[in-house]
Amino acid sequence: MILCCGEALIDMIPGETAAGQAAYVPHGGGASFNTALALGRLGVSAGLFTGLSSDVFGQQLAQALADAGVDTSLAVTSPRPCTLAFVHLTDGDASYSFYDTGSAGSSLTPQELPNLPDSVAALLLGGISLCNPPAADAYLALAQREAGRRPVMLDPNVRAGFARDEAAYRARLLKMMTLADIVKVSEEDLLWLSPCGDTGTRLRSLFAAGPKMVLLTRGAAGAEAYLPDGQSVKAEAVQVTVADTVGAGDTFNAGFLAMAQERGVLKAAAAGEITGPDLKACLQFAVKAAAVSVSRAGANPPWRAEIPE
Repeated sequence: MILCCGEALIDMIPGETAAGQAAYVPHGGGASFNTALALGRLGVSAGLFTGLSSDVFGQQLAQALADAGVDTSLAVTSPRPCTLAFVHLTDGDASYSFYDTGSAGSSLTPQELPNLPDSVAALLLGGISLCNPPAADAYLALAQREAGRRPVMLDPNVRAGFARDEAAYRARLLKMMTLADIVKVSEEDLLWLSPCGDTGTRLRSLFAAGPKMVLLTRGAAGAEAYLPDGQSVKAEAVQVTVADTVGAGDTFNAGFLAMAQERGVLKAAAAGEITGPDLKACLQFAVKAAAVSVSRAGANPPWRAEIPE
């Protein structure tokens, strides 16, 4: 099982009523929720560790996960409210306003970390869950406990404006990168994490922290994978009509992990020892999965049958 660790929230996506009035439509969201949902839909054994609300929105999230076959037995369920993220779209690109104070997700503590069963083959961490304590400290403690025992993939999915203390947030992400085997970043993430120099210089600064692979997503320009020895692989973007980019990176993560698991190369990828053909196949599948996601509104990752061969 691939265990996704982080927030599960509701994305309030702009829409309209039958009468044509502006409205917001609740969609399941959050980086780790999206990735777990996508993994389940892609036929991979997946689980979600999060602070999950028992309110009506939390029930919506739990049902969506159950429908995709995602294991939520490790989640910490409470009556605290579900986090809401109101999505603002500009030419299909998303920005967010979060309502998170006192939520089930943000209130998670290091004392609530579960003991992981042997069935957990790898961890995926990232998203706004790493922005603020106590939840951010819980996920950091989990990574510190499990690093070296299981492959760890980190997607910072930087949301600096959500962090109450940006300097502490940056320091926390840097600690996480020292624990991660695979780090996935967007171009915007890379610029924030390493603001100086060209792309090559920035990538080298990430490798200096210790990961064995860096995945770089570049939107319409596709995606690239880099290994510490300088090897790189590129996958061209699939041309689709973009509805919005909500959850695109999360679906990309799921696609990469799903294909790595299917080909039996997840541990090799985490060690930086994956072959070029295997890495290319994982990257291409991730790009194809993300393309389906961006072609429809909200974080609505594809089922395996929807991925073109």
